[in-house]
Amino acid sequence: MNYRDLREFITFLEQRGQLHRISAPVSCELEMTEIAERMIKGDGPALLFENVAGYDMPVLMNIFCSDQRMAWALGVDRVDDLVSRLEGMLQLAQGAPEGLMNKLRTLGQIIQMGRFQPKTVTRAPCQEVVLQGSDVDLFKFPILKCWPMDGGRYITLPLVITRDPETGTQNYGMYRMQVYDACTTGMHWQTHKVGAHHYRVSQERKDNRLEVAVAIGADPATMWTGSAPLPPDMDEMAVSGFIREEGVELVKAKTVDLLVPAQAEIVLEGHVYTDEQRMEGPFGDHTGYYSMPEEYPVFHVTTITHRRNPIYPATVVGRPPMEDYWMGKVTERVFMPIIRMIMPEIVDMNMPAEGVFHNLVIVSIKKEYPGQARKVMYGLWGLGLMNLTKTIIVVDDFVNVQDPSEVTWRVANNINPSQDIVIVEGPLDDLEVGSPTPKFGGKVGIDATRKGPLEGYTRGWPPDIEMSPEVKTLVDSRWKEYGFS
Repeated sequence: MNYRDLREFITFLEQRGQLHRISAPVSCELEMTEIAERMIKGDGPALLFENVAGYDMPVLMNIFCSDQRMAWALGVDRVDDLVSRLEGMLQLAQGAPEGLMNKLRTLGQIIQMGRFQPKTVTRAPCQEVVLQGSDVDLFKFPILKCWPMDGGRYITLPLVITRDPETGTQNYGMYRMQVYDACTTGMHWQTHKVGAHHYRVSQERKDNRLEVAVAIGADPATMWTGSAPLPPDMDEMAVSGFIREEGVELVKAKTVDLLVPAQAEIVLEGHVYTDEQRMEGPFGDHTGYYSMPEEYPVFHVTTITHRRNPIYPATVVGRPPMEDYWMGKVTERVFMPIIRMIMPEIVDMNMPAEGVFHNLVIVSIKKEYPGQARKVMYGLWGLGLMNLTKTIIVVDDFVNVQDPSEVTWRVANNINPSQDIVIVEGPLDDLEVGSPTPKFGGKVGIDATRKGPLEGYTRGWPPDIEMSPEVKTLVDSRWKEYGFS
């Protein structure tokens, strides 16, 4: 399955009964959020609002809101199929020189080869209509106000494109954008994201401004890739090409020196001034709390291009699980082979919805020596954006980390609080709620593995209670005899 654009994916979902069209008039202020959340919590289909009050443009929501739709979005029936392909690529990277960055760099070079490479075109659907000057008006689009206390309307599913001022490498990231007026928005570049790095480098170089483009509504694999925390040397469009098994078509933006997805629905072009910031927020965030107002850069939109009859895609975040949970769960699965390449003792990992990605990671390991659980904790805290993780729980290899009941049982039984809890300090996510100071604070690691004498446990670990295989087989064979169906 390979979708040239978002429209092909809409057709695909509809053919499989996974798209619901709403023809009744619906407001993009709060009402859509309530409908979308009910569908998310009720395992409902994707939604296409065809009659948006005050607009002649449809709004698409909830396209990633299930394991199956997320897999389909990435062109496979099961996410494990994509993971297997990546594992094959990693085998090729194993011959790279020792060291994490060398192996990731080699992986990136392999992915960027051949048919996965982006293709540059000169004509593109995303530029069928070009608006400049007084025609630039963001309020022509049905941009959502998601929650009652939000500071305004927010573009919630953008692919924000910037170029590293030093290397010239483009980056594609997903950052919310509060609409201030017809031609300016906030640019919520969180401290640890690549867009924020490009902004800081521009400031250090005394550059007056940084060019920015924003693609809204690319093909689903490209949209997801913009949300994934890829290593800095890995080209997001090459990764999208790897997922799609075909290079992404890019076209040069009309007024900025950036390449944008040619099949996008809408593209915003402009810049941020490196000496200008403005209060952004509040915003009902994926933590389930509002993130309160803070100063962020301002995006000045100077040109808008779009298809003749564009579709506006949006997402809503809030108390989990919401759509970003399924997007993040795929990230967890796809990155597992890379994490295992660095720490081969890791068996599985779970970032549960309630942990909103950065608050809780549960990991199982094949334990071979004392202190190995702590080694894994510190290794994860030193691994890319995993360094923002507030809580890491480590359990033994036979524990199913995807089963919260089993994890809770093992943790409650196995830990000695005076010895098995590690408290450290380090960087925290910008959206962290519990820390009294922003961006920096405490983290906790919990070693819930079985302990041995060298870890101070001298009593002999008790065995799990399990019925003997012989009795299980006996009862299986006599089940109907007991009167059960």
